[in-house]
Amino acid sequence: MDSSFVFEVPSDEEPEYEPDEDEEEEGEGEGAAQTASQSPWDFASYSETVAEEHARRSTTSVDFKISKALEQRRLPIPNQDDSSESESDHQEDYTPEDADEAASVGGDRKSFFAPADGASFHANSFLELNLSRPLLRACEALGYTKPTPIQAACIPIALTGRDICGSAITGSGKTAAFSLPTLERLLFRPKRVQAIRVLVLTPTRELAVQVHSMMEKLAQFTDIRCCLIVGGLSSKMQETALRSMPDVVVATPGRMIDHLRNSMSVDLEDLAVLILDEADRLLELGFNAEIRELVRLCPKRRQTMLFSATMTEEVDELVKLSMTKPMRLAADPSTKRPATLTEEVVRIRRMREVNQEAVLLALCSKTFTAKAIIFSGTKQAAHRLKILFGLAGFKAAELHGNLTQVQRLDALELFRKQQVDFLIATDVAARGLDIIGVQTVINYACPRDLTSYVHRVGRTARAGREGYAVTFVTDNDRSLLKSIVKRAGSKLRSRIVAEQSIIKWSHMIEQMEDQVAAILQEEREERILRKAEMEATKAENMIAHKDDIYSRPKRTWFATEKEKKSVAKAAKDSLEKENGSGNNVISAQQAEDLKMKEKRKREREKNLPRKKRRKLEAARERLEDENQIDKLKEGGRENKKEKAGSSLVGIGYRRAKAVKAVKKAQDAGKIGRKANKKSERPSQTNQSRSEEMQELFQSDMSERKQKRSMRGAGKKKSKNSFKSKSRYKRK
Repeated sequence: MDSSFVFEVPSDEEPEYEPDEDEEEEGEGEGAAQTASQSPWDFASYSETVAEEHARRSTTSVDFKISKALEQRRLPIPNQDDSSESESDHQEDYTPEDADEAASVGGDRKSFFAPADGASFHANSFLELNLSRPLLRACEALGYTKPTPIQAACIPIALTGRDICGSAITGSGKTAAFSLPTLERLLFRPKRVQAIRVLVLTPTRELAVQVHSMMEKLAQFTDIRCCLIVGGLSSKMQETALRSMPDVVVATPGRMIDHLRNSMSVDLEDLAVLILDEADRLLELGFNAEIRELVRLCPKRRQTMLFSATMTEEVDELVKLSMTKPMRLAADPSTKRPATLTEEVVRIRRMREVNQEAVLLALCSKTFTAKAIIFSGTKQAAHRLKILFGLAGFKAAELHGNLTQVQRLDALELFRKQQVDFLIATDVAARGLDIIGVQTVINYACPRDLTSYVHRVGRTARAGREGYAVTFVTDNDRSLLKSIVKRAGSKLRSRIVAEQSIIKWSHMIEQMEDQVAAILQEEREERILRKAEMEATKAENMIAHKDDIYSRPKRTWFATEKEKKSVAKAAKDSLEKENGSGNNVISAQQAEDLKMKEKRKREREKNLPRKKRRKLEAARERLEDENQIDKLKEGGRENKKEKAGSSLVGIGYRRAKAVKAVKKAQDAGKIGRKANKKSERPSQTNQSRSEEMQELFQSDMSERKQKRSMRGAGKKKSKNSFKSKSRYKRK
């Protein structure tokens, strides 16, 4: 990578959105050119508005509930400009408590990759990259003039059809790096034969929407058609779009497999290019099996491109599985840290962990007042922070998995247009989202590893702009803090939050607790009513359209929700034991083969002659009895009681059947009555049922011991023996 490279114009980023009031101030120099150019991201055009969704579902938004709570009781908000009473926050150089050696770099794996000696990471303009005029015109309309290093290296090689494994720092233009050569190749496709030729897989729905929007803007002057396949949007509309055979499909793995298994006339037989964006995230928990299944369904003769800011061992395994002699292009060989990023830590001592929300509100009220993304650890914590920010008078939006897709896209659009100052999100927003103007990233919940930290802080300081990354570090996060120190070096700063401000916000949060509880209770009631309405509507549809519903083919799933949870649990257990987790997962095709094998086996047994079938059943019963006896001997007392009770029922049932069969045969004259009959025991009217069953069990066990001892000597029958229904033979 050329050390003298400077981002002149935002590449693979949208120009900064400015309100109408400030357009006159931005009219000088490059600012006017950026304002005139198009925006590659448009989240609002993919679904209905949030107001329409709430009207259809008969619910109200969180902002409406917060405003209603504020009308009922107005809380005094601390004055943000009052500097006389409280001291301001300040920074100081971070001094680590103990010094560690630098992390060792992994072994050299370049032997698998083709040499990248001919790759050039420098180009003065897109004209040098041999792109067609429609694509050059689209780049000019979007305001892209000079390629970034990863674009300059990737585009010429991708045009030759080579497999590429690309890595670059966050915000360096990886989306355009694989979109431009793919669209250039599609311009020369056979247009008479319509087929799905490009598949782009992303880990999150929002990233898929962003990539789809980017590719549509780059292909706006061509006849190339793109399609978006993600969860949360209409499945029927997506199925119709897939049947029309678009040239490019941008999808998430789960919904794509669903359509391949259940939609008619949808396949990947003519696929030419497979692109895996944020590949390391795709292979994390819950995605590994889906990606391997999609790679198996794709034709072997294809071009595969894999991009990510961080490469892991699992990515290397996928590279060896799905790529042929790929070329590794790393546009950041020396560091993965943007030079314009300022990293800070806020130490939360064990006694202060209760006041962590107060520390966050104090920071957002004085220091970082706008254009900030706050990363929370859980969906519930993100929603609680959204309510607290709303009650405190801050404009905030939330983004996590408990929201509908319409609400998630609306939150991104509000933050992109700067109608809200804060975006409170989980790790859903940590990958690939490219929103211009993000000045600060606050890690309210410390990320679980350095890779997650790199992607979180990569939402700011993109394309040469300045940015801040503030991480809350507790005493339990010391290992991650050491990794951040190694990565940031001497540039890491420590921020001290004013004590008086923390105390003020702590009192405010205590007063807000009743309102927060009331809002959460109202939301729970709405969810219950919504669920009841859905059940009633479902019952009405089942009654009204019963024949139509049952005439449809049954949908099949690659993995049900129960299987996903079990796989996730097994993966977590295996990660804790430091063992591999992906090898024991079988595909859906293998599961169907096992079911068909069992079905054929049962059909063969039905067609057997009666005598052989009874012998098979007798052998199976004998094996089950022996297994039960072994388990009874090895198990504890409680297990013994339970399993003995279940086996006694079976023994009593078989004995009664055998006695009935013998009596019937004797009445028919087929078996002679024996003279020496076992004397019956005196009847005890007040003997309990459990005691009778216990005696039956003990007598049966003694008979089994006698049979085993006499098995070698001869076939002498005992007087108390009985025959089960399956082993009974006529004489």
